[in-house]
Amino acid sequence: MNVIYKIISNFINNKSLYMGEKITLSEHMIQSAMLAEKAKSNKSLVCACLLHDYGHFILDEPNDLVIKNLDGKHEEIGYQYLQKFFKKEVVEPIKHHVKAKRYLVRDKKYFRQLSKASILSLKLQGGMLSSKESKAFEKEDFFKDAIKLRKFDDAAKNIGVKIKDIIKYKDLLKASLK
Repeated sequence: MNVIYKIISNFINNKSLYMGEKITLSEHMIQSAMLAEKAKSNKSLVCACLLHDYGHFILDEPNDLVIKNLDGKHEEIGYQYLQKFFKKEVVEPIKHHVKAKRYLVRDKKYFRQLSKASILSLKLQGGMLSSKESKAFEKEDFFKDAIKLRKFDDAAKNIGVKIKDIIKYKDLLKASLK
């Protein structure tokens, strides 16, 4: 249960802007969860959306990594930490949400709607998946949820959106624990 309070505290106390965007990381993740809720997604996917960039909270100075042209592998760091506490239905889409972007950019229309910050991070994260990598990704157990998470992630960068309080997600977080 202690992990829930730690997560909530990180959301409340982290006021840094989401790399290259005009909203905070906390606002971005909550917006992602709100979009998943609006789409009537299952609770595990809503929780995955809420926590998908949690690895940035763990990284020291994630913005500095971008400046130095380095990928902090936030998805892997977040996954490694969160898998100790949360169900695989929550953490597997988190683990693959960057790969989902790399998969989706094969579609030029998708690529054109990415923010400048997302295009920059795409380069750092390895760029577009090859055909072989794409086929392998399509066979992953949580492929569809990773794609859905990625689309909510991309849409959750809006300024001026009334954001739910992180406390409102406390029960969802508890219900998503192993």
